[in-house]
Amino acid sequence: MNKIWTTALGGVLTAALLTGCGAQQGGHEGHGASSGAQQEARHGAAAADIAFAQGMIPHHQQALDMARLAPQRAGSPEVRDLAARIEAAQGPEITTLTGWLRNWGAPAGGGGHEHHGMPGVMTADQLAALAASGGAEFDRLFLELMIAHHQGAVEMARTELAEGTDPAARELATSITTAQQSEIEEMRGLLARR
Repeated sequence: MNKIWTTALGGVLTAALLTGCGAQQGGHEGHGASSGAQQEARHGAAAADIAFAQGMIPHHQQALDMARLAPQRAGSPEVRDLAARIEAAQGPEITTLTGWLRNWGAPAGGGGHEHHGMPGVMTADQLAALAASGGAEFDRLFLELMIAHHQGAVEMARTELAEGTDPAARELATSITTAQQSEIEEMRGLLARR
């Protein structure tokens, strides 16, 4: 009788273990099959977290577009160095934000820069003027525009900290606030020396 009981118990435990593994694996894959509400519950993402990620992706992308002009157009090594650091920081953040939206079952939103309501976003005319400039003029425009752009990102990050619930999104918002406020001070210093 003990042998039958042990065999039956072993079968139940094996089935439970396999079911548990399958459920755990489902937490990382197949997110498209779940509704947005289920994704919020599963991942702790609030509407504010989703809006933060959806807004910060094109905001960061515009900063990358601006930074990628610097190697050929900047007049000073300080501006080229700053642009390289912006690109190195914000490129991976875009990847992270995109991954979160995928895991939350939320759309990434528009890929262009037609987000005029977003704080700090440059207009097409401002970007064209930056792209057409060079040397000291580029440096001045880049710094002025990037200060405003960073201020917008800080504002968006503060909204996430006030309204978001996802721990990783809140941690990134804190990091963005700290890093970009520091770069704003650096850029103001560079402008003051021109």
